[in-house]
Amino acid sequence: MKRITAPLFAVLVAAPIANVPGQAIPSATSAATVAARPEDVASADAIVAALYDANTIMVDRKQGADRFRSLFVPGARLMPTAGGPQGPAIIRIQTVDDYVRQASSGPPRHGFSEREIARSSQAFGNIMQVFSTYESHGDSTDAHPGRGINSIQLFNDGHSMVGCRRALGQ
Repeated sequence: MKRITAPLFAVLVAAPIANVPGQAIPSATSAATVAARPEDVASADAIVAALYDANTIMVDRKQGADRFRSLFVPGARLMPTAGGPQGPAIIRIQTVDDYVRQASSGPPRHGFSEREIARSSQAFGNIMQVFSTYESHGDSTDAHPGRGINSIQLFNDGHSMVGCRRALGQ
């Protein structure tokens, strides 16, 4: 088994380094279909704040879907989870456009809001993992807000931060 594992590991590690000379390496950040506002992607704090703001406006007023889209790299996935201790746990894997369609459907919510209430993060190189705890009000009369945590992966391409959001609990 060691003879098979070692060469396979060497191939997996070396594969990203071995590029064909003259071949461009595509960057997902350069392929973005909607340009982000520079102030929305200037830092990790800015992108997390923009994510909550854009989501609140999109769900509440059914506006601003392009701003929400601009915060993600092409191909990003949102993976909301649900289920309680007594029920089965589920995870939905959605594209950003799937989420936008769902959040933009139906009538305006008249007071829906999501806001960050706590955060922890770790960075390594150009990658940052953010756990963002939030409070959510379904509408302006919601006296019992829900809480959850978003797992957000951010990538710094040297010019801006872009991300992928995964809701881990609601």
